[in-house]
Amino acid sequence: MISQILVISMLIAGAGGLIRGITGFGGSLVMTPLLTLMFEPKLVVPTVLLLEAFAAAPMLRDAARVAHYRVIAPICLAAFATLPLGGYMLVHADPNLLRRGIAAMVALFCVLLLSGARYRGPRKLGVSLGLGGLCGFLLGGTGIGAPPVILYLLSGPDSVVVTRANLTLCVVAISIAALLMLWVRGVFALGGPLSPLAMAPCFYGGIVLGSQLFRHFNEMRFRQFTVLFLLVVSVVALFAR
Repeated sequence: MISQILVISMLIAGAGGLIRGITGFGGSLVMTPLLTLMFEPKLVVPTVLLLEAFAAAPMLRDAARVAHYRVIAPICLAAFATLPLGGYMLVHADPNLLRRGIAAMVALFCVLLLSGARYRGPRKLGVSLGLGGLCGFLLGGTGIGAPPVILYLLSGPDSVVVTRANLTLCVVAISIAALLMLWVRGVFALGGPLSPLAMAPCFYGGIVLGSQLFRHFNEMRFRQFTVLFLLVVSVVALFAR
């Protein structure tokens, strides 16, 4: 018999997939705050990372052809170096404090997106390394490390196609490294109510459905609706007991 909490987890995964399928982002931003209301972050993060990493797999071939490796290589290398620090925080930090930290980070990202904030400075090596280090620490500790990279890469002169490819490769590379780090730490489980095996069909089914629904929505308005929805989710997670 399927437990009630597993059903709720699967529904959250489906909602995350739907949002990701329509907007191209937001899967982890939906799932992580909501799932941490029921489970410790150290149990949530590996599952969400695994689902998101595999979701991007079909895009990797095309992304690898057009990505600018000089842009993303310093970010990824710095992120690899700081992932263990984030993993240490994930394992040892107070779960309630970490949950609120995750919710606050999602809320901040939503506010920045709604305000149109972007990085305005030059793309210097030091900036890329610092940004990569921050992303690695955040991804290892919270499962949400992409927002700073998104704001940074969106500010550049690259086309939409190149920017999307850069984001795809960067996030997947860091996510896989984070999964390996968490596996070594023993923070990984394939069973129970957070089983990625149970949640994956709902998540990927949501992506397929969202991709089909995408053509029926005004892209800009739905993206704004999604960011507002994520803001509400994060505020609820931030103040929930």
